[in-house]
Amino acid sequence: MKTLLLTGATGFLGSHMLVSEAQAGTRILASVRDGNKLRRLIASEGISGENIIPLGVDPSTWGDIKPTHALLSAGVLFARDRETYHSVNVDWTLRVLEALPMECRAVVVSSQAAGGPTPKGVSARREVDVDTPITLYGKSKLELERAIQLSHSKRPVTILRPPMILGGRDTATLPLFKMAAGLVRAKPGLRKKEYSFIAAEDAVEAVRASWESGLSGPFYIAAENTITDVELIDTAARVGKSRGITLPLPHLLVKCFSRIVDAVPRLRASVPSLTRDRALDIWADRWVVDSSLFRKQTQWTSTLGLEQSLQRAYDFHVASGMLNQAS
Repeated sequence: MKTLLLTGATGFLGSHMLVSEAQAGTRILASVRDGNKLRRLIASEGISGENIIPLGVDPSTWGDIKPTHALLSAGVLFARDRETYHSVNVDWTLRVLEALPMECRAVVVSSQAAGGPTPKGVSARREVDVDTPITLYGKSKLELERAIQLSHSKRPVTILRPPMILGGRDTATLPLFKMAAGLVRAKPGLRKKEYSFIAAEDAVEAVRASWESGLSGPFYIAAENTITDVELIDTAARVGKSRGITLPLPHLLVKCFSRIVDAVPRLRASVPSLTRDRALDIWADRWVVDSSLFRKQTQWTSTLGLEQSLQRAYDFHVASGMLNQAS
């Protein structure tokens, strides 16, 4: 019987994998911080929890687990300092890998941020390009990749570098839909920005293709077409049946706002999603990657476009009561 160790099982990508594999009858060892959140996910999706075994987040408490497959999708997206990113994205992930049997087929979710923005003079970033991460988050992901390549050279570990992932259960798109519902929609910066993206369902299939191939090293995965910042905002508005116009917001205002939100939450001991460090991602003009190498080596292909992915995200927000249904 296929046994899957899944970290980040209640997160965005992890939850999609959990639901899909549970429906296929896979035995799932789900590493989660909040068991109640896992139970709510199982109930809301109408799947059987019979083969889903909750685990804590400390690998030393797992005992002698023997998964045949593993997806390590958990990590810290927003933090104030390098140490926090490093402790989870690097140290903890390596501890999880150490807990796996050598024959386990492991996939680690990194990020496009590990490579950095698209270099000037090229159409898309490829695996052969020099990595130039610009945020603490991206640097922690690259540090993890290099540590895996050094310490797990005898174990085939596929490292996937997805761009922005879109789809149902994506809480990160909620501010996008709320902003798109206004009469005036703001886009950061005066210049056009270009992005790669991938649908959550396509990312799940990329993980499965990785298990089957047993490839090692980092690979970019993305939809074949790219999008602009205006397309992203206007498509979200169209999905939400909103009317309005999209206007550029000067970078100086974005920079000032990021400084404010970076400082004020210190009084509340919370971490905002737009810090000065993460604002660097917004200022970059191109986050475009080429996933042809992974496609050639695995026969994987993407199937869902931008509007389909945003529609699923919108439907999730409406069903969850976080957005009002557009009339």
